[in-house]
Amino acid sequence: MKAMTDHKLEYGLLGLLALLWGSSYLFIGLAVDEIPPVTLVAVRVSGAACFLLIVLFLRGLRLPRDRRDWARLLLQSFFNSIGAWLLLVWGQQYVDSALASVLNSTSPIFVVLIGSMLALSDRPAIRKILGAALGLAGVALIVGFGALNGLGEQVWAQLAILGGAALYGCAALYGRRLSHLPSAVSAAGVMIWATIALVPASLILERPWTLSPSLGAMAAAGFLSIGCTGVALLIYYRLVHTLGPLGVASQAYLRAGVGVVLGMLFLGETITAEQGIGLAAALIGVMLINSRGNWFRSKRAPIGSD
Repeated sequence: MKAMTDHKLEYGLLGLLALLWGSSYLFIGLAVDEIPPVTLVAVRVSGAACFLLIVLFLRGLRLPRDRRDWARLLLQSFFNSIGAWLLLVWGQQYVDSALASVLNSTSPIFVVLIGSMLALSDRPAIRKILGAALGLAGVALIVGFGALNGLGEQVWAQLAILGGAALYGCAALYGRRLSHLPSAVSAAGVMIWATIALVPASLILERPWTLSPSLGAMAAAGFLSIGCTGVALLIYYRLVHTLGPLGVASQAYLRAGVGVVLGMLFLGETITAEQGIGLAAALIGVMLINSRGNWFRSKRAPIGSD
């Protein structure tokens, strides 16, 4: 009974993570017209770093002192934020958002491919591979297959977005190297490195002191930083330990559904039959990926641990 409850908790957190990261596009859209991209990302990571340091203080936790841990956190920061976000921001300048969302949802596929090539675990179960493929098809249905019409155009930009998704896959796999650290410590360390890299870039490239954003834009940036980044990373690093890399990466399939639901709730949009089928396919794909015997689950961290 306790194991079943623990599973439900982890899957609930997976849904919450998809909601937080899926809604980030809404807050980015509200803020980016008044706050340029690199500055917005710098605000996002620096605010998240401050929030996570407060969490560490309240929990009585400390940042690691081992240089090897900081080296691992730097690489994880590159995979999960610095490299991935810069590739995605650059690529989305030239690629329609619908196609970008499909390309960006391929991270579970990269977890399967990279994990297999590097022999990071046993042979994946067929249901996991089917789940990854079905989830990706569901995303394509949600955004509409018309979004794939531009596939093959602006090749370098599309490859950049795929590269960002591949880095997300690497982050999910490499995150197990941080399993000896509490989730809050991993999240804080990653954001500290991202702040060190991106704040100077913002100061050099976009001169943020010349900006005068509205209260609404600042509020959107604030929630993007605390909710969609700080809180989301606390959940993310917990799920890396409990659901495993492929399990946590499967939230990529739920993000497109979050966008549809938010549009229905706040913009009065309706769900088409094609989108309904896509939502169902994405959910079934996630269920297959996260079924018992989850591939790549860390043996050192049972469900419910943190």
